[in-house]
Amino acid sequence: MHMHSLNWLAILVAAIASMILGFVWYSPLLFAKPWAREMGYDPIDKAKMDEMRKGAGPAYAGSFFASLICAFTLALILHGMRAESLHFGLMASFHIWLGFVATVQFTGALFAKQSMKLLAINTGYQLVCYLVMGTILVAWR
Repeated sequence: MHMHSLNWLAILVAAIASMILGFVWYSPLLFAKPWAREMGYDPIDKAKMDEMRKGAGPAYAGSFFASLICAFTLALILHGMRAESLHFGLMASFHIWLGFVATVQFTGALFAKQSMKLLAINTGYQLVCYLVMGTILVAWR
């Protein structure tokens, strides 16, 4: 497998798209309130919210790095599978998410005694990311 034949711009765009999706997914437009409630955060507690915001920079940087690795790995897999059609890319991305992400997050939620609502919010975000990244990576192949 030749890594020089990967579309590095598509990998970068897929990682950025993942971050943008996260900003929207965990924003007040979608799941900020239920996610905060399930995580045990009290939006009324200004001190805790300020503390959480202070640590956001390193968390976002780490998250972007993880998104780059995810997009790169997904690109490698789709390239190795010779994914050329959007349908095939979406199906492969879904099954990669199902087999590796959903199962790991489900197991983690069970042992951490997290609610299934929190699992659905977090794993749903990952599903959307994989589908969007797979779409970008196949479309820009």
